[in-house]
Amino acid sequence: MWVITINICVLGLAQAAQKQTVNYDVYAGGFHVVDAKLDVDLKTKNRYDLALEAKTQGFLRNLAPWDGVFRSEGWYDPKHGKARPQKHESITVWKDEHEEKQYYYNKDGSFREYRVKDDENDGSPRPVDEALTDQTTDVLSATLEVMEHVAKEKGCQGTSEVFDGKRRFQMIFRQSKQVTLTSNAYNVYSGPALECTIEVKPVAGDWHKKPRGWMSIQEQGRERGTMPTIWFAAVAPGAPAVPVKIRVKTEYGTLFMHMTGYQGEQKTLKLEE
Repeated sequence: MWVITINICVLGLAQAAQKQTVNYDVYAGGFHVVDAKLDVDLKTKNRYDLALEAKTQGFLRNLAPWDGVFRSEGWYDPKHGKARPQKHESITVWKDEHEEKQYYYNKDGSFREYRVKDDENDGSPRPVDEALTDQTTDVLSATLEVMEHVAKEKGCQGTSEVFDGKRRFQMIFRQSKQVTLTSNAYNVYSGPALECTIEVKPVAGDWHKKPRGWMSIQEQGRERGTMPTIWFAAVAPGAPAVPVKIRVKTEYGTLFMHMTGYQGEQKTLKLEE
């Protein structure tokens, strides 16, 4: 199952309130398999609030019914372009299995608390190793920093350390090149974009000897000479750049995420029926 989708609400990255709503379709092997939506809402200059939603659709949903909601909120430092999470949560539903995870952080970057609620856990705080958690962030907050840097023409290169409940890893963005994209029957965006690659590099924790999940997908792309690639574009003036296309190459074929709709305070884009 391929899930590379983002539904984000961002608070605190511009002087004036501004909202962006972005819709995506994800294709694997030529089939439309995932729907997604990205909301970017700018309200105050020192806070942000992120939310990511994704769900399978079509024939894949019949085989693998999955829904996910991921949220982050925290403090934003506009001077240095830093997003420091206060709380991150993930809620996933796989068939009839429901799981909730919550991560809490202090403003100084120290990790405060980790909770899990599922069939085996009641949501009480769980013990964590400080070596895995201290001065870490979450995937959404790390991506937000890159989105802001791209919008301010500072590039997409950067490294963040993330704790996912069991592991600590580096999330590395590398800049490839400036390109010009053209809209088509799948993607509504047309214009300049920054092509960037992303790599996850294990640091510590419970890693499998043989790559699984995202690590397996990533290494399949590496073997084919192409790391997972994201194209960012500043669609609305004064707002964070957003992903307009993603490509991941695997041994089973290539996955694409395409922007299918965009609505901001100054611009609206939509694929023609």
